[in-house]
Amino acid sequence: MGDLSRKMRSLMVVICIWGLVSFSSSSFAARLNPSRQKLEVQKHLNRLNKPAVKSIESPDGDIIDCVHISHQPAFDHPFLKDHKIQTRPSYHPEGLFQDNKTNPMTQLWHVNGKCPEDTIPVRRTRKDDVLRASSVKRYGKKKHRSIPKPRSADPDLVNESGHQHAIAYVEGDKYFGAKATINVWEPKIQQPNEFSLSQLWILGGSFGEDLNSIEAGWQVSPDLYGDNNTRLFTYWTSDAYQATGCYNLLCSGFIQINSEIAMGASISPVSGFRNSQYDISILVWKDPKEGHWWMQFGNDYVLGYWPSFLFSYLADSASMIEWGGEVVNSEPDGQHTSTQMGSGHFPEEGFGKASYFRNIQVVDESNNLKAPKSIGTFTEKSNCYDVQTGSNGDWGHFFYYGGPGRNPNCP
Repeated sequence: MGDLSRKMRSLMVVICIWGLVSFSSSSFAARLNPSRQKLEVQKHLNRLNKPAVKSIESPDGDIIDCVHISHQPAFDHPFLKDHKIQTRPSYHPEGLFQDNKTNPMTQLWHVNGKCPEDTIPVRRTRKDDVLRASSVKRYGKKKHRSIPKPRSADPDLVNESGHQHAIAYVEGDKYFGAKATINVWEPKIQQPNEFSLSQLWILGGSFGEDLNSIEAGWQVSPDLYGDNNTRLFTYWTSDAYQATGCYNLLCSGFIQINSEIAMGASISPVSGFRNSQYDISILVWKDPKEGHWWMQFGNDYVLGYWPSFLFSYLADSASMIEWGGEVVNSEPDGQHTSTQMGSGHFPEEGFGKASYFRNIQVVDESNNLKAPKSIGTFTEKSNCYDVQTGSNGDWGHFFYYGGPGRNPNCP
């Protein structure tokens, strides 16, 4: 029992610090006079938006800039000034099967063009994107909050952060990567400062101020992107979301090598209720030779890597892997939000109705993809969002997750 409560405590401390950024434009605008604010925003845009070899307008209004691979934001990092770009990983994990059951996914901007070789596609940041943040410094970052130490395994203590989850996880071993095929939906968001995401987390550290995390998946975040589109995203931090790390390419860190997939760009098509189902496959693993953490999207797109020097604990290995959904519940009108997680339907409704993660795997110290052992699940309020695991020959280890948020059993 003591071991279980220790696990629950450590899991809850993680949950508590997962807070993703909730922006408020008024606080940013109020602190700066208009000319100072304009200057600060413009300087930041100049830092983020590198000179483009070519620009492509996406049907959703995004501008995708094709930036020379050596001019990308990563190389603003002082430790990367003389970095020699690795154009491919030294090793792929063994046991990587070609998933031909996945419907082909594209990004919306592809209909209007492609980026040339030796460039990477970067979603252009606009002035309005930055102004929605609480400050220029916090733009593109998750919200840091002091980490409470729950006195017991009472989920109500966790829910004070306003974030709710439905996840599967493994811990108690050394992990060198994780994989999942994630059903893609476009959940409805009630308030602009809320979001809904589905992702995997690769975690290392004591779950205190020094938490290391690498994250990837899809999200709907009106504050970050200015719309309700489902978008591919990544995140990293080496200090529990305090000073290091960011979404996508919004700071220096992740080195992209792929010219076809843009971080933060819309994914198309998305699944429909009792209709066609679409999913994306994401693999993150540690190259045993160089030690960098690589990311692959689908069967064909090796996107790039997080250099190992960015991390402390993850420079060695991860101690916990998590897969699942997260939403912000800002409790508008004093009631639970109706922001959906996954498809907005509960797990028991099954395929075509509920969202799923399938073929979830971990990478072991021999660089082999393996089925995870002793999968745990966690949700704060199963009447709002829930999770149910299973396994079979086709889907390996899988789970359905999600829910509608506010309903008669979740007031």
